[in-house]
Amino acid sequence: MRALVTGGGRGIGAGIARALAGDGWDVVVGARSRPQVEAVAGEIGGGWVEVDVADRGSVERSVAEAGELDLLVANAGISEGHEQQPSWEIDPDDWWHVYEVNVLGVHLCCRAVIPGMLERGRGRIMITGSGAAYLPGGDRTAYPPSKAAVCRYGEMLANELAGRIPVFFFSPGLVQTELTAGAFSDDAPWTPPELAPELVRRLATGRYDALAGRYLHAEHDNVDELLGRIDEVRERDLNAIRLRR
Repeated sequence: MRALVTGGGRGIGAGIARALAGDGWDVVVGARSRPQVEAVAGEIGGGWVEVDVADRGSVERSVAEAGELDLLVANAGISEGHEQQPSWEIDPDDWWHVYEVNVLGVHLCCRAVIPGMLERGRGRIMITGSGAAYLPGGDRTAYPPSKAAVCRYGEMLANELAGRIPVFFFSPGLVQTELTAGAFSDDAPWTPPELAPELVRRLATGRYDALAGRYLHAEHDNVDELLGRIDEVRERDLNAIRLRR
């Protein structure tokens, strides 16, 4: 079983790579920073690829180099890095680059692995979303909308591939990483960093495929409990980002 984890050189992605490797997966770690992916790959005894997920050619070369994949964890993501700047003062190229990585990057990775998965008749896709996709408040116009887009993308892709390739999207919670550094106070409701890797590890077993296309939170959702009442989840359309009236 082989998995590719993008954004795997540090933070949540590195934790996911370690959890999958500990469960017996042959893990290929991907990111733009070669020293980081080499270090994580060396630690877990896996492979690595240097990949820019926003670049189609880079993604296609890296997926080909990674080999036959049974699992894609599309985890790479960035934020504005301009928390104190009004949106209209951010350089449009910087603003758009968040969408290029967080949305286009996910799509490029998915489209690169799906044909092989369909041909082999096996595979799973997992996309790192965020509570920023739907939680009220906030005033940044790049990162939260990009995560809203990628969560919706995950749901639509799950519908498109239903019965063939399970697609999951999940929130890792508020985890202390370089992405969140300085954006929240020390007493914020931080999520233990091991929860997202554990969720991915469990979803990768295939036991929870009935939950594909549902929004799953690493800290607040018990996937065993959700699976136990899957009929209710489907009937009431639970764990879905919806407008209610």
